[in-house]
Amino acid sequence: MEGYRLRSILAILGLLMAIVWVAPNVINVEKMWWPSKQKLNYGLDIQGGLHLVMGVDVAGVVSESTNRITGVLKAELDRENIPVTEVKASKPTEGELEIVTTEKDKAAKWIEDRYSTMLQKMSDSGDRLTYRYYDAYMNDFKNKVIQQAIETIRNRIDEFGVAEPSISQQGSDRILVQLPGMADAEKAKALINTAAKLDFMMVEDVNPAEIQKMIDDAEKAGNYSISTLKYSEYVARLNKDLTGKIPEKTMVLFEKADNAPTLEAGRIPFVVRTDTNLGGDALSDAFVSFNEYGAPEVALRFNSMGANAFKNITGANIGKRMAVVLDKVVKTAPNIQTQIGNGQAVITLGGGRDREKTLEEAKMISTALRAGALPASLEQLEERRIGPSLGADSIKKAQFASWIGAIAILIFMLLRYRTMGLVADISLAVNILSVFALLTSLGATLTLPGIAGIALTVGFAIDANVLINERMREEIRKGSGFNLAVKEGYHRAMSAIMDANITVAATAVVLLYFGTGPVRGFAVTLLIGIVTTLFANVFVSKVLVDTLVHKFGMKKLSV
Repeated sequence: MEGYRLRSILAILGLLMAIVWVAPNVINVEKMWWPSKQKLNYGLDIQGGLHLVMGVDVAGVVSESTNRITGVLKAELDRENIPVTEVKASKPTEGELEIVTTEKDKAAKWIEDRYSTMLQKMSDSGDRLTYRYYDAYMNDFKNKVIQQAIETIRNRIDEFGVAEPSISQQGSDRILVQLPGMADAEKAKALINTAAKLDFMMVEDVNPAEIQKMIDDAEKAGNYSISTLKYSEYVARLNKDLTGKIPEKTMVLFEKADNAPTLEAGRIPFVVRTDTNLGGDALSDAFVSFNEYGAPEVALRFNSMGANAFKNITGANIGKRMAVVLDKVVKTAPNIQTQIGNGQAVITLGGGRDREKTLEEAKMISTALRAGALPASLEQLEERRIGPSLGADSIKKAQFASWIGAIAILIFMLLRYRTMGLVADISLAVNILSVFALLTSLGATLTLPGIAGIALTVGFAIDANVLINERMREEIRKGSGFNLAVKEGYHRAMSAIMDANITVAATAVVLLYFGTGPVRGFAVTLLIGIVTTLFANVFVSKVLVDTLVHKFGMKKLSV
């Protein structure tokens, strides 16, 4: 009886928590109070949807970057009074360029000082210098192009309301997009290729504490938050509720805090003017440059119309802040220090920070500002539409197989171990309930390989009870009393149970680390099954046996 009360309380609490998490999957809790309203997500192979493979024009981005850096080098070398006849991209898709100059040593030293982490000198002949991107820089650049495209696509899909989209890199220049439950394929493809909306908006001088209080009051009155709505819906509703409380022709937008992983985790509100009338169509280019001290910054170039508009705006707002807004998210909000009339501007990123982090931020901002946030054009290489009937048919077959397997196991345990078999069956039911509870609470996506993982969980969960019951039989055959047989049965079987579960867990961890897609789903379900097996088929079953023996006075159970 040692520790029985504590074990009983823990078992009951675990069971109640499992019921709380699983309930939203079987009953409608939307119109009632319930601790958790999260439901289990179903994968593409179960509920159907859209499968796309998109080719990313990484070579085109590299070529564009090479051509752009030649223009930057030409302008900067001229500014340094280093005579340059020509700067051209000799092999743009490979990141190779040539500089023709009569002062090679001076030019080479200047490039070494400014671009030592980006460009390596390949040759030096006559009046010609040949440079190429470092392999490490090129690989990092290409990877960032892919990751930026993935992040942009994810933001688009999130706005479309698809639950648990799967967006991942395939190879060096492809992106796999799986959209469970998506029926309108054409709309989804159009959404993925939509260009981002870029705006330059003046920031109103409003007390941050006051605006934060207005936001808190509006959320409380309307019973909503940024975590319960899509970001665009949240911004629209919030600004509607703040009408009359903030200045006319303004709106509230947010910037992600530096140390926050998402906008939900940490955001900074800005009151920005909606009548600045300077958008992304006025921008011709954005790229990373370096100031006289070698600090990274973001350089902007406007077209002719944009340059004139930018000149007028900066001239009228010296000392004020201008927000760079991408898809209603503030990317940066620098101060205007002087009127800018040459169609070029620089976004400084502050000093005193780690240079590598500043450079990464500059790359991300410049990439986001170029080409409407999609850093490379996308080409559809493959499309598969999986109908919900296929998913429904898969579910029915999986359910049928699961029921047959479960019933067979339940009957076997009852016939083989009688009362202890009934205890094992009850524990198995708690085990499966706990598996679905953990999958739901973790926001996991259930796929057909995941269902296979659950079926396997049933197998090694019952195996644990078989080991325990067989050890109890051995103790009884030795002449031990039933209480001692129960104690020794659980104690002596535990080493074999732990060994079996540790080996399965090791395999699952390897699959989780090296696998992708469905393989990872199978591994996750398997790991969850190990945890629930130790809880239900070892811990809970022991509590049930102790309850029958010590609380209900049963002197001997059928084993």
